[in-house]
Amino acid sequence: MDVDFFNNLDKTLVDDLRVVIERGDKLAIASSCFSIYAYQKLKDQLDSIAELRFLFTSPTFTNEREKKERREFYIPRLHRERSLYNDPFEIKLRNELTQRAVARECAQWIREKVQFRSNRSNGDIPNFMTVGKYSYAPIPSFTTVTLGCERDPNSITLIQKTPTAVAFLNAFDTVWNDKQRLQDVTTEVLESIETIYRENAPEFVYYVAINNIFREFIADISEDDLPNDATGFKTSKIWRALYSFQRDAALGIINKLERYNGCVLADSVGLGKTFTALAVVNYYESRNKNVLVLCPKKLANNWNTYRGNYVGNILAEDRFRYDVLFHTDLSRVRGHSNGLDLAQLRWDNYDLIVIDESHNFRNGPSSYGDGPDKRENRYQNLLKRAIKPGVKTKVLMLSATPVNNRFGDLKNQLALSYEGDAARLSDKLSLGATIDEIFRKAQRAYNEWAKREPQDRTTSALLKALDFDFFELLDSVTIARSRKHIERFYADDKIGNFPERLQPVSLYPSLATNPNFVDYEESLYGT
Repeated sequence: MDVDFFNNLDKTLVDDLRVVIERGDKLAIASSCFSIYAYQKLKDQLDSIAELRFLFTSPTFTNEREKKERREFYIPRLHRERSLYNDPFEIKLRNELTQRAVARECAQWIREKVQFRSNRSNGDIPNFMTVGKYSYAPIPSFTTVTLGCERDPNSITLIQKTPTAVAFLNAFDTVWNDKQRLQDVTTEVLESIETIYRENAPEFVYYVAINNIFREFIADISEDDLPNDATGFKTSKIWRALYSFQRDAALGIINKLERYNGCVLADSVGLGKTFTALAVVNYYESRNKNVLVLCPKKLANNWNTYRGNYVGNILAEDRFRYDVLFHTDLSRVRGHSNGLDLAQLRWDNYDLIVIDESHNFRNGPSSYGDGPDKRENRYQNLLKRAIKPGVKTKVLMLSATPVNNRFGDLKNQLALSYEGDAARLSDKLSLGATIDEIFRKAQRAYNEWAKREPQDRTTSALLKALDFDFFELLDSVTIARSRKHIERFYADDKIGNFPERLQPVSLYPSLATNPNFVDYEESLYGT
């Protein structure tokens, strides 16, 4: 029996098929993908055949859509369906700008000679192709890569050709005629190809472009990560009091808290971080979650006012019930603070902790004292008493200056959200390095930038020096906007105008209004 092999290096499948396919042949292909560019490479031969039966070996273009939660199944199927004209290895062919013409010719050929059916079960069907008396296997996809016209550097191709078409056809016919197992998808395939050359409205083109740009981001979003409108938090007084940019921040914070368990809100001074945080608190309280606000003592009145039954509480109808304690309370084990008995307090029962002025926790863990008198700082006490034990705690940090002298300041604050175990966050992010490595590289880049001459020490130069993973991390767990950002991206009629910062006025008053009184310079210099 004559056996031949094709490695698509020195011997390609496409060259052999151009010789083997004859006028009037009937082809049968069982494969996972079909590409219009594969048709283009064999157009002269395929236009002359009598018929082609194409069997998708995995569910493709089928009516029974699997739930999106089964992403290991759902996403690959979308890839198979897009491979009609969007295989990643065929980008060079797409750049030739002949896609519409190829799609139009392929659609006409399909109407005349091709029938598509798809496996709609979870059963396995082998990949192969029969042409005349020959069979080819395996044929993982009917694309230019399998034909040998394009190269996939990550795979090795070895396709076997044997004169055993009858045996393969018998197996193919058995499956092809099983209506319980297969579904005819010829119409669906044609409709998908027709979208390539159909004249579309500009709005449709815009939405398709946006979908392709943000496809991976959308695929990563789960309904569990999005704020649940059913809680009614958007009807609250605090939500109605927010500007549009504050509402966007609140929704972003909730999404980040649900996905990554922590978020740093680092908007500039004057952008209403407290009100934004109150909207987040209201959302979690509407879900019957326990919330703790940790703040410096000097800010106690700010937070106590909005939860108290006071005349001056403009948010009284929201009936906030969060607890308020102070940073210094983390170093205490007894006594009362802000109406709470610290000896009886369940630190480990808070679902959300809001840390105002979170830069006070930038120094991370440290200990002082020796032996039995050794004490841990408030950062360690927060982790050990409130975050690590008990219920799963989310952490929202508010600070206009989360970074003081070094990037490690921000890393220490972020560590509160992943309980000090960087692997917890790394597993949720597609980063090329660990959290520690990312911050270490960022600090090194900053130190080198700081040594440059003043004229070279520009913001753009620093941004170029920082690694992409650093920005990916910040985008995932922080929200930081300036007044210029708000003015640029939000309409003035929605937010009004920020107060204009006046230039400082220098005054040089005398020490006294009595002209006979000796002034400062006379007393200093004796003049």
